[in-house]
Amino acid sequence: MRVHVVNVLRPTPDIKGQTLDRIASLARQVEAKGFTGLWLTDSFGRGRATLDPIVLMSAIAGVTQKIEIGTCVLQVPVRHPVELAHRIQSLHALTGGRLMLGLGSGSTQADFDLVGEDYTQRFKTLMSSLEIMRRAWRGEKLAGGTLTPWPGTEGGPAIMLGAWRNKRWIVYAAEQCAGWIASGLYPKPEELEAGIKFYRNAGGKRAVLSNVIIDLHGNAEDMPLGGKASVMLTGGEAAARKTLQWIRDVGFDDVLCMARPESIDDLARLRDAL
Repeated sequence: MRVHVVNVLRPTPDIKGQTLDRIASLARQVEAKGFTGLWLTDSFGRGRATLDPIVLMSAIAGVTQKIEIGTCVLQVPVRHPVELAHRIQSLHALTGGRLMLGLGSGSTQADFDLVGEDYTQRFKTLMSSLEIMRRAWRGEKLAGGTLTPWPGTEGGPAIMLGAWRNKRWIVYAAEQCAGWIASGLYPKPEELEAGIKFYRNAGGKRAVLSNVIIDLHGNAEDMPLGGKASVMLTGGEAAARKTLQWIRDVGFDDVLCMARPESIDDLARLRDAL
């Protein structure tokens, strides 16, 4: 099982003027310590300062050479599909085969409200937007014209679909996408076990468990869900190792861990023990 890091950079007062240095330092550290990739989350309307993941991925691409760079996951329905396809095409040109594009419908109404989009129609919008984006990357004629592919990006990057527990979307990920991204924040362990079975039975090849919080020192309160997520690497090193082994044994090919910079060494030890 491959182990990756998810960025949890916080907008602390001392970060002013240091944002690029901080994200570059994290990216170099992730690569130097042999992790498979560095991934970014996506939110902007939830009452806290965040950074655009595509912009961050471009910066990460400039200071690394080997690691995968991914989104877990990018919310498609809150953006215009052709404009988003163009931005992703640009990122694909910069990163090549390192781009792991996790896409999803979105999960929080506040992000939709901020841009005036209909949260209740997010799944329908996701499907129509994905079709438009794929056509755009192939250089096909769209309603308003054509998006000309940049050399080397024809057809677009491989897409991984983010879905929590719904069988329909998990099967879609297996049949139509390069991978399935589940979440360690919300689904119960038994739901993840069921999801893996749906995915493999449908022929799915790459199953990813994202947003797994790691904290071996009992200070996870400032992490997502106040440190009360469904699957976490907490409770000390032995307990965290046992959970990581469970993730592997359930059948996930990759685990994406939300690790503060000071937790990177802890995660590396767990990975090496696994």
